[in-house]
Amino acid sequence: MAGTDLTYGDATGEYLALRSDAASVLGMHEALVVAGSDAVSFLTGILTQDIEGTGIGEVTRSMLLTTRGKVRALLWVLRGDDEVLLIADQGTGESVAEDLRRFKIRVDVQIDDPVPVVEVWGPNAARGLGDVPDHGWIRTGDAVVAKVPLPGVTRFMVIGDADVHDVRPAGLVAATAVRVEAGEPLTGRDLDDKTLVHETGLDTATVSYSKGCYLGQEVVARMEYRGHVNRLLQGITVATNVLPPEGAALIAGEKEVGRLTSVSESLSLRAPVGLSLLRVDAGEDIVVSWDGGTAPARSHSLPMFTNT
Repeated sequence: MAGTDLTYGDATGEYLALRSDAASVLGMHEALVVAGSDAVSFLTGILTQDIEGTGIGEVTRSMLLTTRGKVRALLWVLRGDDEVLLIADQGTGESVAEDLRRFKIRVDVQIDDPVPVVEVWGPNAARGLGDVPDHGWIRTGDAVVAKVPLPGVTRFMVIGDADVHDVRPAGLVAATAVRVEAGEPLTGRDLDDKTLVHETGLDTATVSYSKGCYLGQEVVARMEYRGHVNRLLQGITVATNVLPPEGAALIAGEKEVGRLTSVSESLSLRAPVGLSLLRVDAGEDIVVSWDGGTAPARSHSLPMFTNT
């Protein structure tokens, strides 16, 4: 991920800071502003969540889908009055902006280009930020500060002129471990435009079934009321002290049942961990297989670790 080193020299210390103190994380998300008198209604008609039904100053989760109901982007939505801030996974902000601009017909809406997001995670995350919200988001100076849920971890995201101090930086190795434990996937890494909403396990948090039409609604509604999925996002722990590569096959019996994504080392679970869109009939005990090695593994529902 652009802007994030694998480690700043002490992956163990960085992990412990994320879990028990505070650390900054760069390059995991980016943000874009959708502004104008029609911004809220415009997004409500495109995204899976009911943006109009969200309170001003609140943070909620949503998805942008393809017309076939597959996941284009996971989003955090910061609702304002005549503006909405969308926080997207790193590398997906521009495609979100382009998709939204294609639907901008006869509406008062301005869609800005994505900008970087600075994050601070950990029980003492507020120490490095000054004014922070108890929940939702606020403007402070030239920045927006949002409290964005992550199971087991306090997380703030800062958009704009971020004055983050008195916290150490955490690299990709440590941040990925905590993210995987919490069960948060990234678009383009753990999910893609072949992924159904219900396969993510995030449908309850991201979809409103009571609002009007939105992009991909027919497929989502059909899956909710009449369908079932063959895959589900799961956590994976590896039973040996070997870190498999991302993309390693997951095998149950003689059949491939998934691929390993977002691999890192969890100190809390004392095992290598990853995510996978795993077949629901795979069972808990599986084998990770890659060129040059195999290792026994186990699947888990998400989140895998929630204690702060």
